[in-house]
Amino acid sequence: MEAAIASIIKRVLLAAGLSFTDITTTEVAGQKVFRIETENGKDFIGMRGETLRALDHIVKKIAESEGVEDTFYLIDVNDYRTKHIFDIQSKARIMAARARSFRYDVELTPMSSYERLIVHSTLADEDDITTESHGEGRNRRVVIRYASQTSAEGASAEKIA
Repeated sequence: MEAAIASIIKRVLLAAGLSFTDITTTEVAGQKVFRIETENGKDFIGMRGETLRALDHIVKKIAESEGVEDTFYLIDVNDYRTKHIFDIQSKARIMAARARSFRYDVELTPMSSYERLIVHSTLADEDDITTESHGEGRNRRVVIRYASQTSAEGASAEKIA
């Protein structure tokens, strides 16, 4: 699967006339990432990552049409997306610590569905923190809620009963 995806990425980049030095695979936040190394990442990334998202979409559509089954991966250029994922995870942990420390809900700024997924999965294993998405459309955001141990224990006791 990895070789097939890497081959598709190379074909698309060559057809677009974009030069690159290497394509490697790694795993970030539990997701396979195909990392494109290049001298000029701006051509690949575009404004706010729009070109990179389009490249990702095109490669996934070609992979689907060629029968490559696993299409759950990201394409990254010079660690642009990886840094963004780590920034979101860091922000989520900081805001969870704030919610825990001050014992109140913290509402994050509006995010894309993928960014909200990163926050939810980053904080999923926290015992005293829960996350919820609120709002509609572009104003949808994550709310990080402090849930004390006693209320968490009570909720698990209710589930058992």
